[in-house]
Amino acid sequence: MMLGKKQLLINGEWRDASNGKTQPVVNPATEEVIAEVASATPEDVDAAVQAARAALEGPWGTMPARERGRLVYKLGEQLMAEADEMARLETLHNGKPITESRHVEIPMAAECLQYFAGWADKVHGETVPVKGGQLVYTLREPVGVVAAIVPWNFPLLIAIWKVAPALAMGNTVILKPASQTPLTALKLGEMATNLGFPPGVLNIITGSGSTAGQAIVDHPGIDKIAFTGDTSTGKGIMKSAADTLKHITLELGGKSPNIVFADADLDAAVRGATMGIFYGKGEVCAAGSRLLVEASIKDEFLAKVADRAKKMTAGDPLNPKTRLGAISSKSQMERVLGYIETAKKEGATLLAGGERTDIGTGKGYFLQPTVFGDVTGDMTIAREEIFGPVLAAIEFTDVEDAIAKANSSIYGLASGVWTKDIKKAHYVASKLKAGTVWINTYNVYDTAAAFGGYKQSGFGREMSMHALEYYTQVKTVWVELA
Repeated sequence: MMLGKKQLLINGEWRDASNGKTQPVVNPATEEVIAEVASATPEDVDAAVQAARAALEGPWGTMPARERGRLVYKLGEQLMAEADEMARLETLHNGKPITESRHVEIPMAAECLQYFAGWADKVHGETVPVKGGQLVYTLREPVGVVAAIVPWNFPLLIAIWKVAPALAMGNTVILKPASQTPLTALKLGEMATNLGFPPGVLNIITGSGSTAGQAIVDHPGIDKIAFTGDTSTGKGIMKSAADTLKHITLELGGKSPNIVFADADLDAAVRGATMGIFYGKGEVCAAGSRLLVEASIKDEFLAKVADRAKKMTAGDPLNPKTRLGAISSKSQMERVLGYIETAKKEGATLLAGGERTDIGTGKGYFLQPTVFGDVTGDMTIAREEIFGPVLAAIEFTDVEDAIAKANSSIYGLASGVWTKDIKKAHYVASKLKAGTVWINTYNVYDTAAAFGGYKQSGFGREMSMHALEYYTQVKTVWVELA
């Protein structure tokens, strides 16, 4: 299935990269090239910045907030009107099951656009009581030209988490999707153009992180970078952006603990543990990749988790019945397999999976759901983000031991707690160093609820009214009245 050649969207126009170069997009389920997309140069990035600046100072900047909100809302409506096609594209370039794309992620993205559209005319300044004879008031203004650099695991949804609040607050946007998964971002740009967004408001730049991404980070005309990706890249962006003092928000890696106490509803916890690591093939920032289990139930509980993992089989991602799709790329599959081999060498006990598999075609980057027991905190799979369907089970003895082991990571994105004791649940939640704590559930989200990390999982927040803080800036105005 070849989708043809895709161009950059700059200033409302589709154009080739300035040097004419392209790069392939591969379907991870078939290993076939399904599209060629433009590989942007620094010159292309500069053109996008100029277009975004012109729109900011022109039609977008002068558009009434309520009208701006209506356009963002319509983009959400259009996304749902074309949900089938958008979901197909998401699955084709990422390998995730079509059911996840169509019934979870696309609706969540549309809801996010519509949620933030409603904020467009509701964020405003205030008057400040000061001593003396002055009137003091504040204005809440856009940050300016925002660059959204997004990863390959939730290509559209994470893009919308940034694009929606940025546009609603009156910023203009340069969206840089991951080189592996650019198709839904390009389709989003097409929708916005067709709906009448002024040229330059939403620009789509495809290409490599080393060239296009770095040009975005270095460009002095970009006011803010909103990045989701691995921690090492986030650190590099932070260092480079210091030269131009850009605003930055970073949603980075995770090694999230999913804590199961002996008094939990064990059947529910088993389901939560498996869904927490195997949804999205484990390619989820907040995946519950460290399963902390109380010693008295460890053997029973892990047997149940391993049994569920063994029953999960990979399938054609475009089949609505499939629940386990393809790893997003060959390099990512090889990376995950490397972690599995390291875990074996370091003494972890393989309870399920651990191998590459296929769906009968002999093609595709498919892995078995993998469960390791007898994992200790110093093992590589307990410390490093794998970003794949690999679960590391760690034993704990009591509440304080669980908290200590949960917090022993450099990351702090998310966490889970399973117990019927509500006092214990709230106590543990208060002690966990993580941006999200799920109690007796896992991996649930809502646009109204903030999401983001502690420690080396980054800073800033996605979704909710708190995200608005990162796409606006405050101006104070003093008026002499005396």
